[in-house]
Amino acid sequence: MIQSNTAGNPAPSEYACHAASEHGACPSCASGERLGFRFSYAYQPIVDISKREIFAHEALVRGVNGEPAPSVLSQVTEDNRFRFDQACRVKAIKTAAKLQMQGMLSINFLPNAIYRPELCIRSTLEAARAHNFPVERIIFETVEGERISDAKWLTEVFREYQRIGFLTAIDDFGAGFAGLNLLADFQPDLIKLDMDLIRGIDQSRVRQAIVRGTVGICAELGIKVIAEGVETADECSALQDLGINLLQGYLFSKPLFETCSQTESMVWPR
Repeated sequence: MIQSNTAGNPAPSEYACHAASEHGACPSCASGERLGFRFSYAYQPIVDISKREIFAHEALVRGVNGEPAPSVLSQVTEDNRFRFDQACRVKAIKTAAKLQMQGMLSINFLPNAIYRPELCIRSTLEAARAHNFPVERIIFETVEGERISDAKWLTEVFREYQRIGFLTAIDDFGAGFAGLNLLADFQPDLIKLDMDLIRGIDQSRVRQAIVRGTVGICAELGIKVIAEGVETADECSALQDLGINLLQGYLFSKPLFETCSQTESMVWPR
């Protein structure tokens, strides 16, 4: 999960991207300039509990020795966040391909780090081609809690990603600044319910009512729902009763550093 709280006027890198856009290149995306720090990934599975299969893996940034995400994110600045966002995409795809990952790959992205999605997405497409990772198996997800300087712009970015063939997802749904207002303007392929809604849901009629209502809305709109932060078998059972079969959390697996889970090696709740 990556968060950016930048809003307001475009950063200098955005102006550079604007100046180059007529020439069909985005220097912030395409330049080989070094970030000045290294990072890697851990992968956490999203399971389909009804099929007892792995639906996808979410790529979670880590230090090169498995250090937690803040050790990396603390080095992201206004000047390098564009390059970092692009480097994250390429690294996530490259590592997933090396691991021979099956199923979908979910990558977080920074919507405020994109000026022209049709140009800034090129490095992602090139990485997918170079590593033989199908575009239709890539999900781009953004955190609902990220303060977006222009919500309409986020919908444009999402629509361009869908047009290219990527799947789209809103992470931490119910915890941030967009919520149902965003759904009114754009319907992603998936939403991920915030873990605070999931915690103790088996014992909370209020949480059950909120999630049941969200599931109903999403079903009518053709959106799949993922519950994240699932930690107990009772939470898992309650979510299944509410019609949610795509689940993510420590109950199934912690994020695995530079490794992806295998269906046959996972321990499934009874």
